[in-house]
Amino acid sequence: MSSTHPLRELSLTDLRRRTSIKWREHPDDVLPLWVAEMDVRIAAPVADALTAAIADSDTGYPHGNAYAEAFADFAARRWSWEGLDSTHTAYAADVMTGLVEAIRLVSAPGDPVVVNPPVYPPFFGYVEHAERERVDAPLGEDGRLDLDALEAAFIRAGAQGRSVTYLLCNPHNPTAVVHTADELAAVAALASTYDVRVVVDEIHGPLVPEGFVPYLSVDGTEDAFVVTSASKAWNLAGLKAAVMIAGERSAADLARIPEVVSHGPSHLGMLAHTVALREGVPWLDALQSDLAENRALLARLLDKHLPAATWSANPGTYLAWLDCRELGLGDDPAAAFLEQGRVALNPGPTFGPGGAGHVRLNYATSPEILTEAIERMARVVTEAIF
Repeated sequence: MSSTHPLRELSLTDLRRRTSIKWREHPDDVLPLWVAEMDVRIAAPVADALTAAIADSDTGYPHGNAYAEAFADFAARRWSWEGLDSTHTAYAADVMTGLVEAIRLVSAPGDPVVVNPPVYPPFFGYVEHAERERVDAPLGEDGRLDLDALEAAFIRAGAQGRSVTYLLCNPHNPTAVVHTADELAAVAALASTYDVRVVVDEIHGPLVPEGFVPYLSVDGTEDAFVVTSASKAWNLAGLKAAVMIAGERSAADLARIPEVVSHGPSHLGMLAHTVALREGVPWLDALQSDLAENRALLARLLDKHLPAATWSANPGTYLAWLDCRELGLGDDPAAAFLEQGRVALNPGPTFGPGGAGHVRLNYATSPEILTEAIERMARVVTEAIF
C-alpha cells in the first residue's frame, strides 16, 4: 500500500535517529537541507523486498538483467520512450562511476570533457580523477543551457584534434531545469557537427512530474550514453546500483566496458531499484504531489521572509537553487546560514563558476521543517542588516 504523503510521515525526532550523512554531519541543533537525501520512508514494496531478502539470507552477488528491463518498461510507460534496448546496457556501482566509465570508453587521459557550471560538484572531481581536462560551457543567466557557449566550448575543446566528450546533466542539478526536446535536439546537432560524444546523467529524471525528455529518445543521439538510477527518486542512495544505457551506435563501445565495473552494484541495491521501478510508481506519484506542494510552500516562504532571494521554481528535482546575492552575505551565504541560523545548505561556490552568492536547498522534507528553516535563514539576514 502506497503512502498518501511520503513527506509528511516522519517527525524531526524520527529523522534524527538516522545515521546517514545528512543527519550526522552536523550537530543536532542544525536543520539539514543539503545533501540529496529525502525525509521519507522508502516505498513499501521496496522495504518488503529487502526485508524478505534479509529473512532468506539472500545477500550474495547480483545476477541477471532485471534492473535494465524494469527501467525500460518504466521509461516506456512514463515517458513513452519505446526505443530503449535493455540489451544495450551495463551496470555500475552508481551514476558517477558509470559516467566516468563511459567517458573512458570514448576518450583518453588528457582529453577534454565539457561541463555546464554551475553543476553537480562531483562532475569536477570525477573528471579530474579520470585525468581528463575540464572545459566549461557555463549556463545562461536563466539557468538553462547556453547553446552558443556550448558550441564555443566544443570548438575550443576540439581545437587540437583531441577526442571531446560532453557531460550533460538532464535534468540539471542544481538549477532543476528540465531540458526541452528542442534544446536536446540542438545539443545533439552540435555534438554531431563537432564530433563530440555525449554522456548524460539522468538520475533525477523520474522525479520530473511531466515533460521529462530522455536524451536517447531524441533523434541524432545514437552515439551517446545515458547513466541513470532509481536512487534519487526512491531515496535509495545507500543501496548502490546504476544502469548504463548505450545508443544504437554506442552499443559496441559499451560492450568494451571492463567486466569488473559490473561488480560495483550490490545484490540488494539491484533488487531495490528493480522493485522501485516495477512496483513503486504509486509511491512516486504521491511523492511528486508532495514535492509540488513544497515548491509552492517554499515560494510563499521566500516571498514572505526572504523576498530578495530569487529562484526559478523549476520542477526538475527537489533541489532549489537560490540566488542570495542581494542578501549581503557574500560569496558563500551557506556559511552564514549554517553558523548563525543553524541551517545546513550546499554552498554555491562548490558548483563552479556562477555559483558564488548562491545556495542549494533540499526541500524534500516536511512542511514544518521547511518552514522553520526559512524562518531561521530570514533571521540571519535580519541580523546581518542590523
